[in-house]
Amino acid sequence: MESFNEEQVKQQVKVKKEKSPLVTSIISSTVVALITSSVFLFAGDYVHNDQKQEADAVTTQTSNANVQKVSTSNVDSNSIADIVENASKSIVGVVNYQESQTKNWFGEPNAQAANGESETVESGTGSGVIWKKENGKAYIITNNHVIEGAAKVEISLYDGTKTKADVVGADALTDLAVLTIDASDVPEGLTFGDSDSVRPGESVLAIGNPLGLDFSRSVTQGIVSAINRTMSVDTSAGEWELNVLQTDAAINPGNSGGALINTSGEVVGINSMKISESGVEGLGFAIPSNDVIPIAEQLVKSGKITRPYLGISLMNVSDIPQYYRQNVQNSVQSGVIITGVEANSAAAEAGFQQEDIIVAVDGVEVGTATEFRKQLYTEKKIGDKVSFTIYRGNDKKTITVTLQSKQ
Repeated sequence: MESFNEEQVKQQVKVKKEKSPLVTSIISSTVVALITSSVFLFAGDYVHNDQKQEADAVTTQTSNANVQKVSTSNVDSNSIADIVENASKSIVGVVNYQESQTKNWFGEPNAQAANGESETVESGTGSGVIWKKENGKAYIITNNHVIEGAAKVEISLYDGTKTKADVVGADALTDLAVLTIDASDVPEGLTFGDSDSVRPGESVLAIGNPLGLDFSRSVTQGIVSAINRTMSVDTSAGEWELNVLQTDAAINPGNSGGALINTSGEVVGINSMKISESGVEGLGFAIPSNDVIPIAEQLVKSGKITRPYLGISLMNVSDIPQYYRQNVQNSVQSGVIITGVEANSAAAEAGFQQEDIIVAVDGVEVGTATEFRKQLYTEKKIGDKVSFTIYRGNDKKTITVTLQSKQ
């Protein structure tokens, strides 16, 4: 019987996913596949790449620079204009610069690169919302995928002023980040409203920078189409399920990190993603403000979101190619298989091994890596003793671990 080989399995799964005809997502300069019944695009990541621009053109609405009127809205157009005028100055452009090793005509590193130096090039743009001003600093909330991998982040203000930003903290799973710039001559922050009070059918405005800074502070109007949607996303920290507001206000590449605003001028969401598929229109999503603020406050306080950490890498049992399933207990149809155990981690000390299959956390069944992380990150905390039900070959075992933070 051939032994389980992590790299071969990962390659098999990678090929399997790459063959899906639905996957066309752009995140800054990173391609992210969000495989569901439709295609989810993180929306705020205008990338200067002709091929990607052509692919996005199918879903781009040419009227996104103007306010779209919704026939069901009973809000006076003058009050909408006032809201936009007051809010748009606090919406900024966020430019992601990444390092690039430059080469000469012969494909050889130039003098800078040969000396270990590199230059930064613009990788993509998104949007951001001025949240507050404190102690001479202005705090800006945006999406993690807008600034992920950046060597330098630049903010473009409403008057065209550009200034370097510092990243206070970022969290891949919740797709949120907080930046700071000098508060001199920066507009006041916007008020964040209560997203729990938002109802389907309410009018909302989306303000951001679709397709880059040339269309900065574009406004689109729509309604809240639904609340408490759960969207599966694939992040740099693993698969996750985001709670989002759904809106039909036009959201295009470059809008990520921008504001979804109610008719009181309050931010009720941070625009984050859309569905891009032929024949589909008006399906955009925003992270609710009540989810945004606690994460932003913790990022300001600690620079990161601290979660329990086991020290294992995982794969869904259902993703294992059929050829390798001969090594999996026949009765196990779901769960997560351990593909690696970090040395000196809590998992290693507790006795977890590669190829163990986790099927339950404290008696709660987990069928996927997303469900596993949800149990670990939202239901447990650092210091908790947690029991994991596993299969090791044909043997069913229970392993108890005291959860730790990542060192």
